[in-house]
Amino acid sequence: MEAVLDAAVALLDEQGGPALTFRALAARLGTGVGTIYWYVANKDELLDRATDHAIGGVLTAVEEQPESDDPIADLRAMAVTLFDAVVDRPWLAAYFMRNTDIQGNSLRLYETLGRQILRLDLTTRQRFHAVSAITGVVVGTAADLGAEIPQELLDGRVNREEYLGRYADAWRALDAAQFPFVRQIADEFAQHDDREQFLAALDLTLAGLRLQAGA
Repeated sequence: MEAVLDAAVALLDEQGGPALTFRALAARLGTGVGTIYWYVANKDELLDRATDHAIGGVLTAVEEQPESDDPIADLRAMAVTLFDAVVDRPWLAAYFMRNTDIQGNSLRLYETLGRQILRLDLTTRQRFHAVSAITGVVVGTAADLGAEIPQELLDGRVNREEYLGRYADAWRALDAAQFPFVRQIADEFAQHDDREQFLAALDLTLAGLRLQAGA
């Protein structure tokens, strides 16, 4: 099973979810398609198990992080670790926590995040919403950054600065009365750093959590 999941993760890393077929996986393993059915019943199960296999490494990294006296700081460190993993493997975003009956590592990671929330003075509903908000910011932002890259960037016809600058120029030309905000942030958009933008969103979320908990 370990070899099957290693090969499945490798295919997903290389080409994403659509490329993971039983035929492609069998070819990678040098075996027949029928052999894979000994381990998983269908593609959905294969995707869930491959996701959980990849999340296992994230869980280990999170569990090895030392605990401080500030649960929100610990949450931030865990969130950044998960973010980096999903940016490296954007396909994870589509399947993370999709089936926790199969994804034991994903559920344990969710539990590990939640245990930091248990250290805060919050209601059960507030705790649920807090972990949901954090995972949403992390996985959602990472998935957005891992979205399909425009072909003109891939083939080098334009670089990132030129690509973003095109939109920034269009925004600067908008009517000031109708689009005062978009015009104002055009320069920031043109030179923004994706990771910095994620950290800002995460810190805003955690600042709200700190206020809510009175921490």
